Amino acid sequence: MELINIQDVNVRYKNGVNAIHDLSLKIKKGDFVFVIGGSGSGKSTFIKMLYREIKPSSGKIILGGLNVAKLRNSKVYKLRRKLGVVFQDYRLLPKLTVYENVAFALECVGADKKEIRQKSLKALELVGLKNKTRQYPDQLAGGEQQRVAIARAIVNNPKLLICDEPTGNLDPERSMEIVKLLDSINKTMGTTIIMATHDEIIVNKMKKRVITLKDGYLISDEEKGKYYEGI
Repeated sequence: MELINIQDVNVRYKNGVNAIHDLSLKIKKGDFVFVIGGSGSGKSTFIKMLYREIKPSSGKIILGGLNVAKLRNSKVYKLRRKLGVVFQDYRLLPKLTVYENVAFALECVGADKKEIRQKSLKALELVGLKNKTRQYPDQLAGGEQQRVAIARAIVNNPKLLICDEPTGNLDPERSMEIVKLLDSINKTMGTTIIMATHDEIIVNKMKKRVITLKDGYLISDEEKGKYYEGI
């Protein structure tokens, strides 16, 4: 079943730069997709379009039945409730505990206290941090902080998890642990995962679908793909 349908999308910035050219692709529910590309490839623009930080200049982005490209700013929250986003720099709230950081995502959508507690603890258990609920972000290692960020992103059981260079600040061992955790979430929860990365080792080892962008063009889209050498 299709989750994302991107049709003839172009992105032209106000400075005249064309970041995305005639992009069309489909992503099924339950897919795990790597998005790769060098600097200026359009990778970041592509990721930001999915959670509507950037609007395309033309074309359609249908995500879970919503036309993201046409969505009014006042309705963006409807899209954001369908997805979770994990960033390279974690973006945790430093004055909140691990538990509070995760619970905050549910408080924002008006969940009741019982639901918040159950879902937050379940998400933290899933990422292996149920024993760190009372610690603060600065008491955790980088890999642990990213696990908290992942727990926060999945706590509301989103259809789609968007990961923007989630291993960019981690060493190779921690990076692989994070990707294996994402793979587990994909398999056990059925969450569709789109992960932008420049980590050649991870891409080649995981053998997932690989979408390659270069100069704003889609140049490769392969099931069980490898890191494209030409970028």
